[in-house]
Amino acid sequence: MGAKDIAEKNLEELNDVFADIINVLLFKGERLVHEDELEADTTKSMFKADGKIHEQERDVSKFWKNGEIRISILGIENQTKQDSDMPLRVISYDGASYKQQLLNERQTKRYPVTTIVLYFGTDEKWATAKSLYDCFEIPEKLKPFVNNYKINVFNIAWLSEETINLFKSDFKLIAQYLRTKRLHKKYTGSKEKLQHANETLKLFSAITGDDSFEKAYNESSLKKGGVTMCEVVERIKSEGRAEGQKNAKEEIILNLIESKAGTIEQIATWIKLPVNEVKKIAKKAHNRA
Repeated sequence: MGAKDIAEKNLEELNDVFADIINVLLFKGERLVHEDELEADTTKSMFKADGKIHEQERDVSKFWKNGEIRISILGIENQTKQDSDMPLRVISYDGASYKQQLLNERQTKRYPVTTIVLYFGTDEKWATAKSLYDCFEIPEKLKPFVNNYKINVFNIAWLSEETINLFKSDFKLIAQYLRTKRLHKKYTGSKEKLQHANETLKLFSAITGDDSFEKAYNESSLKKGGVTMCEVVERIKSEGRAEGQKNAKEEIILNLIESKAGTIEQIATWIKLPVNEVKKIAKKAHNRA
């Protein structure tokens, strides 16, 4: 399992975040699902192919319960890239959930299964397969007999500001960031305090491919609690400036060494760095030669 998949799961597996995503995207912000009504679905489904037993697992799924009665199973699948086989994947997950209900002799009441696909891409909306009809070339006369299983795809970067503001959990910050990136605007962060800073910033790093978000959180000054995205962004900028200054100073030292402008000790005095540090940089000059 990749770091991005783990990061997505870490945040979405939190009941308050999971319930928030479902309530906003399915119920337009109405708080129908409460975090204390959710129970982790730890069951992995099995299927047989090529004479072998295979295992498949959803990204995140929860049982929605009213007391001891299961109302539904809710699943979330995460996508950063478009997948033309997604309808086939979703129907296999949903079908496996129904199959488990059929095989459970102790289950007296069955419940529906709902799966949503969260698409994190920012270049274009999900344009690939949205139903089974998009996965095959079906003869027209056969179409009436082929059920067109549709999937529920939500383009997070294209959510309106009004919809994004309905989120109450840290997922709101993810949606804000993706929308800002899609609009090619400068991301400055939010003054809202992160409820799950560690999980949220890991997801930021996974989505962007830049570990600056996670590194910023690991700074002791941000671990104090109540950190905001504004503080995180400012920390990243500050570290970027410091790194830029460090690189510029290193380049000057390399040029001085290569031009034989002075001894290691002299250069250390000019640049105001310990001799040991200049010696380390001198090794890079040797490798560049």
